[in-house]
Amino acid sequence: MAGNSNFDAILSTTLKNYIPKLADNIFTARPLFYALTNGQSIRRISGGAKIVVPIIYGTNSTAASYSGSDTIATTAQTGITAAEFDWKQYAATVTITGIEEAKNNGEAQIIDLLEGKIMQTEETIIENLNTMFWADGTGNSSKDWNGIQNLVTATGTVGGIDSTGAGNSWWVAGNVNEAGTLALASMSNAYNGISVGNDQPSIVITTQTGYESYEALLQPNLRYTDAATADAGFQNLLFKGAPVTYDSGCPSGEMYFLNTKYLRLVGHTETWFQPTPFVRPTNQDARYAQILCYGNLTVSNRSRNGRLYGITNA
Repeated sequence: MAGNSNFDAILSTTLKNYIPKLADNIFTARPLFYALTNGQSIRRISGGAKIVVPIIYGTNSTAASYSGSDTIATTAQTGITAAEFDWKQYAATVTITGIEEAKNNGEAQIIDLLEGKIMQTEETIIENLNTMFWADGTGNSSKDWNGIQNLVTATGTVGGIDSTGAGNSWWVAGNVNEAGTLALASMSNAYNGISVGNDQPSIVITTQTGYESYEALLQPNLRYTDAATADAGFQNLLFKGAPVTYDSGCPSGEMYFLNTKYLRLVGHTETWFQPTPFVRPTNQDARYAQILCYGNLTVSNRSRNGRLYGITNA
């Protein structure tokens, strides 16, 4: 069986057929994944040197009332720019050694073994991506993808735009320092500070301790939940209409108010959880295939996202 190319094809087909289920399982497994993909598709683009995200930060100065034959302004529009994000890569390898193949001799047995290895890989990807998306993108010598701690912080350069630069206050995320135990007033401050009209945070994510601290602040008869978030399998309570839940990757002492309208996971059209065929190296007693993924986590409006930090009981 070691030199059977048809057997390699069977393994490759099995892996390829499982990939859509693997991707679905990954992006419904954690609150942040759910928030990033619920109600919107992952943006898929076919290439480019950078991932370019259009940014609107000002108004069209030509828009105004007029009378009769007044001259209507035709000056060039301003208030539009673009953030640029690097492409990032992620991979996982599924390997079947020669001795494993020998112990599971036969097509049915080896496919069962492969499915077990795929499930193990799936769980590992879930944990790794969740950790990475909650970080700041500097992990693994900055090979990691962008994370919430980079996109939703008060200052810094994100997408090639320096939030501390002159006139760039529109690129600053909302940050409120609790500096003590969690209070409803501070949550309101963080929420209201990044809301404009009906453009409000769509989800609030904190630690388990932070979630329990919020729960303790509520009267039992005011512990309302969001049905859709509950149906997705996540415990939640409502705050100003937004579901509050917890994620193991959220940094200690912090609570994030996310408007996922402006947070977008971007994937490459051709390489988004794309499996390679199983091959047998000349110097290894094994067959392996890789699951490859190109993309990044982007933001198009930092000022509509924010965090409450310094919470001593979160």
